[in-house]
Amino acid sequence: MKSQQKMKHQLRTNMTTVAACGLLLLAPAGRSATTLNGSRAKAAESSEIQILKQQMQELEQKVCSLEQRQEQDRTNAMFTAESAPKISLGAGGLSIVSADTNFAMNLRGYVQLDSRSFFQNAAPGVDGFLLRRVHPIISGTVLHDFSYQFMAEFGGSSPSIYDAYVNYHPRPDLQLEAGRFKTPLGLEWLQPATLLPFNERSLATDLVPLRDLGVELHGDLFEGRVNYAAGIFNSVADGANAANSNFDNDQEFIGRIFLHPFIKAAVTALRGFGFGAGGSYGSQSSASALTSGYKTDGQQKFFSYAGGAAGNGAHWRFSPQACYYWGPFNLSGEYVVSDQEVKLAATPGTTADLQNNAWDVSAGWVLTGENASDKGVTPGHPFTLQHGGWGAWQIVARCEGLEVDNHAFPTFASSATSASAARAWSLGLNWWLNRNVRIMCSFSRTTFTGGATGPVTKKPEEVLFTRIQLAF
Repeated sequence: MKSQQKMKHQLRTNMTTVAACGLLLLAPAGRSATTLNGSRAKAAESSEIQILKQQMQELEQKVCSLEQRQEQDRTNAMFTAESAPKISLGAGGLSIVSADTNFAMNLRGYVQLDSRSFFQNAAPGVDGFLLRRVHPIISGTVLHDFSYQFMAEFGGSSPSIYDAYVNYHPRPDLQLEAGRFKTPLGLEWLQPATLLPFNERSLATDLVPLRDLGVELHGDLFEGRVNYAAGIFNSVADGANAANSNFDNDQEFIGRIFLHPFIKAAVTALRGFGFGAGGSYGSQSSASALTSGYKTDGQQKFFSYAGGAAGNGAHWRFSPQACYYWGPFNLSGEYVVSDQEVKLAATPGTTADLQNNAWDVSAGWVLTGENASDKGVTPGHPFTLQHGGWGAWQIVARCEGLEVDNHAFPTFASSATSASAARAWSLGLNWWLNRNVRIMCSFSRTTFTGGATGPVTKKPEEVLFTRIQLAF
């Protein structure tokens, strides 16, 4: 562009020079010209004038050509800018959106570095640091009405796929999701791992089906006052993720409805109240239908079924749940019942209907005054030594419990090595340095009923957790 402008300037200079030469030729020649042959002089002058006119015309054509080229270049540049995708980078990750907004992709993820220190009955090797979760996430939209998400896990012993689904959402109240994703049952389970108040979920989540393959209809009604979800999934055991394929068990129905009746209320203290219930029903008739074991906060197994125990038909769950947010305060709780018909494969006719139950209640208070919400805490003054910001500080507490049906012992589980009940309490402190970085520290104590000789259950579990989390 600059070279074209320079050439254009040079052409105009040349035109000025040519014009000046023409004027000189047209100017009176003086007395000395009388000695020349008049006709020859006039002919020469006329020829030179014609040449100069032709040169001026050629220069004018070149100038016009350059101006047209410059206009075309400006048009092309504007078209390129309008058709180029828009790329942005921020607290929500890397976002790429097509110029017509029909296609969008977002790259985000999170990393959680944990430590666990046991003070009572830690088995060898459980103390130390671990990458609890390493989740890269690719999500986006296609033609506005279709969204997708793919999330992998690299924090365990081997990489695995956690989420892989497509969601069709022509309207907020009518959406259809298909693939592998979280089942819609437990309150705590549906909370993202990046927003959990403690390092690990409570004992109540031990009775909830986790991720599974299926199809779900869901949406928000009445301006967000009602949220519903209902779907058909491959059957999965309590506290378990389904494998990428699961043809051993029958399918099961899982649904949930949650209400925020006062979300638009004039009284702000009522807006954060919500309650609902989730449930499931299916039929399971294999060993994989039963949980591989219920785990403590420290992720140690305190209950497992005996070898040869298997599902024997109907399996249903029910979970009433509620939450409340008001300013810096939050409170939530749920109760879960899991009822499973079981049998001993080696002893025909040995069956039972076992009903296990669990619960948890958790609360928190943001000491620095920011609002608590189901989206986490956004510091009013992010941590920075240069400007004196110290982020947001939150204290959290939790009580929880799980009880195994007494009829499970001693036929379907060992009363010597497996506990029939577990109770736990936890206290913690969360430091939100900014919206993307959080440091956590908490202490949990779990006591057991039964399992007097078990490596985990023979005395209380006491464990100190820490976590450094980066999420974007």
